[in-house]
Amino acid sequence: MSDILEIFMSASFWAAAIRIATPLIFGVIGALICERAGVLNLGIEGIFTAGAMAGWMAVWLGAGLWGGVLVAALTGGFFGLIHAVLTVPLGLSQHVSGIGVTLFATSLSYFIYRTALPDVASPPRIEAFQPLDIPVLSDLPFLGPALFQQTPLTFLALFLVAATAYVLYRTPLGLAIQAVGDNPAAVESQGLSVYGLRIGAIVAGSAIMALGGAFLTMSAFDAFFFGMVNGRGWICIALTVFASWRPGKALLGALLFGAFDAFQVRLQTEVGSFIPGQMFLMMPYILSIAALIVVARRTDYPRALLVPYFKGQR
Repeated sequence: MSDILEIFMSASFWAAAIRIATPLIFGVIGALICERAGVLNLGIEGIFTAGAMAGWMAVWLGAGLWGGVLVAALTGGFFGLIHAVLTVPLGLSQHVSGIGVTLFATSLSYFIYRTALPDVASPPRIEAFQPLDIPVLSDLPFLGPALFQQTPLTFLALFLVAATAYVLYRTPLGLAIQAVGDNPAAVESQGLSVYGLRIGAIVAGSAIMALGGAFLTMSAFDAFFFGMVNGRGWICIALTVFASWRPGKALLGALLFGAFDAFQVRLQTEVGSFIPGQMFLMMPYILSIAALIVVARRTDYPRALLVPYFKGQR
């Protein structure tokens, strides 16, 4: 028991939890924006993969790290636009379109990788983002190494949480996005474009999702390889429900999952010889499902989520 408490009191544990949570923060914020506008984006898994590959490829070709981040965001926005056109003006099934985008984006990413590097046994390495050393803040006891020695993309993720909360709750644009996810007919009656708001939200949300993939290849690792996304997109969809479509709770949910994952890694070193390793790998998912069940029963979801809208509809 004392060993477990020591894990939770360790700054390195929370540094790892925040690092693991970072791509989930990007993903859940992107999904939240899409769903607040009334559209479920199951293309997130493929968008993660496309963002990871495009950002890494751009840096490998000489675009620079922040150039790679921009390329990843544009790539995510492109696939988001495909999903938006299919689901908003055409009114096609959001489930089918999203899964189609995931399959298309994932397959295209792997195809481009294999076409560009047909004879490479192991992926080329890039110079990834390095942890920052912020004067004074990095030297704070516990909080310094846990929070203020992360890479720039982690701070970008935390900034996007605050920015999304501000836009949604403090600006006319955010109120319009929430309204179009609850009552699009009322939005149209005010002279606003339901299609424009929904398409814009999907493109913006998808661009943010892709940054989660970019974090994997440009911060967590320094290369792109098949299967690296490993279901993180689907986790973000579940975390969006856990968060009740609120940015602050989305951050909490991502950090909670990151803590579960970091905990199982450290717990393996303590009792791994007595328990099969698969049990530890299951732990963060089981705990997340339990938390989701508890919270989802009280969830107030966007009323027009998954409901297509056509101009003039009442």
